[in-house]
Amino acid sequence: MSHLHTYATTVTWTGNRGTGTSGYRDYAREHELTTDGPAPIAGSSDPAFRGDPARWNPEQLLVGALSQCHMLSYLHVCAVAGVVVTAYTDHATGTMNQTAGGGHFTEVTLHPRVTVASPAMAETALRLHADAHQACFIAGSVNFPVHHEATVLAAPETNA
Repeated sequence: MSHLHTYATTVTWTGNRGTGTSGYRDYAREHELTTDGPAPIAGSSDPAFRGDPARWNPEQLLVGALSQCHMLSYLHVCAVAGVVVTAYTDHATGTMNQTAGGGHFTEVTLHPRVTVASPAMAETALRLHADAHQACFIAGSVNFPVHHEATVLAAPETNA
């Protein structure tokens, strides 16, 4: 069974300084990413490419999308498996190789730090990261490896 989903976004360049792209240094890389509903995302290029470091760049958004998708898939598979997650944080990192003709990501590593409600859930919680990876739509769409270096902590048992 397959279902098609369509996602629409709009990118609007806001970096025209009055002369357009008359020269490489004559325009700003600022833009907005919008869609129906949520607030706009202020974007730019990476500062290494003359971008504004106060704005999101596409490379950060890609790493963030992988991290978000994994987390959402993980929470789902945990709920189905009876693993109670009480906290989740991920400090994801991505590596891009810039080449003369452009560049490409070589890998992304997710570092999820998960807390579960009971020590008895810890082993299953760790194992479920593989299931979440298989379920993640974004990870299934990229052509580079997405690694997981997960840490699972268990809330201490309480005798009430």
